[in-house]
Amino acid sequence: MSKLKILNLYACLGGNRYKWGDEHDITAVEWDSELARLYQERFPNDTVIVADAHQYLLDHYKEFDFIWSSPPCPSHSRIRHSQANSDKRENYKSIYPDMKLYEEIIFLESYFRGKYVVENVIPFYTPLIPAKKRGRHLYWTNFNLPTNLNERKPPKNFIEVGSKPNELFHKIDLSTYKGNQRKDKIACNLVDYEAGKTILDTVLGIRKKENIKQTELFV
Repeated sequence: MSKLKILNLYACLGGNRYKWGDEHDITAVEWDSELARLYQERFPNDTVIVADAHQYLLDHYKEFDFIWSSPPCPSHSRIRHSQANSDKRENYKSIYPDMKLYEEIIFLESYFRGKYVVENVIPFYTPLIPAKKRGRHLYWTNFNLPTNLNERKPPKNFIEVGSKPNELFHKIDLSTYKGNQRKDKIACNLVDYEAGKTILDTVLGIRKKENIKQTELFV
């Protein structure tokens, strides 16, 4: 297997990373120090950095072969938009969509020479840059994404059931989390690990073919 240098941005608890194994050199960036602590306990072989993932990408993108980015999704989500428009939801204000999502897509497409994935929710508006829809998520990539990501079916009423069923579904434990984020929100926002594995396997397959072609040039 070809070893990759992987950058996992906005890593949270590594929902996407769970089935990546320990063969690769993985750097995870997460701003919430409590989530970073739990991530490190879950994946002790990874390098975990508490930092602004958006800035880290700009400063370090050249150091990696594969980059996965999952920028914060609330400002784009249809659920929050619906709540902000509801007379019964006074706790949700109208906010600007966070354009860092599109900054990263454009940046990676323009400057990064490896393979990348930017993942986010299906937004309440028409995406400003066309994406590939798979399950509950949109993916922006610079390679062909499989139609079937082998995602598992989440618990019923996935968004409304609280954290425990989703913790079990993603094989995580938030019982010792002492940060300020809602546990149900953390557990609900993770990418299914089967989708994460399928996407990385696709990248590894592409890399293998590229290496074979490169070898054949010098035979």
